[in-house]
Amino acid sequence: MPSFDTVSEANMVEVKNAVDQAGKEITTRFDFKGSDARVEQKERDLTAYADSEFQLNQVLDVLTNKLGKRNVDVRFLDRGKIEKIGGDKVKQVVKIKNGIETEAAKKIVRILKDSKLKVQASIQGDAVRVTGAKRDDLQDAMALLRKEVADLPLEFNNFRD
Repeated sequence: MPSFDTVSEANMVEVKNAVDQAGKEITTRFDFKGSDARVEQKERDLTAYADSEFQLNQVLDVLTNKLGKRNVDVRFLDRGKIEKIGGDKVKQVVKIKNGIETEAAKKIVRILKDSKLKVQASIQGDAVRVTGAKRDDLQDAMALLRKEVADLPLEFNNFRD
């Protein structure tokens, strides 16, 4: 039976490249001269440092701009609280989401069941596998999910015929 997996994963290579590019731009920009503005990456956590909240927002704007240019969806980013780290310096941790959470997976399954398409959806870990009798039904399911689930950056992979 034809099937595909619905996943939500950021391309971590592109994220690292975007962080590197943002770091280069931050070091060369005039408004960041002499400041401690930077972005660090540890696995799926990005930490932005700056001298003030305004500068922190500027650093995050540079980062999201670089992520957008590298085709990394900014909906993967989950911004934490702004923390003071001594003096006027601040930092903010930005987590990169990976996988489809249980509630969102249930929502995807419900959308597919309510659509009356001849497909079956099952939750498998942090992905949703969709199977159907015809390839056309699966393509209709992909189009429906792209339209209905706007708050998650969905990708469709592992397409089997």
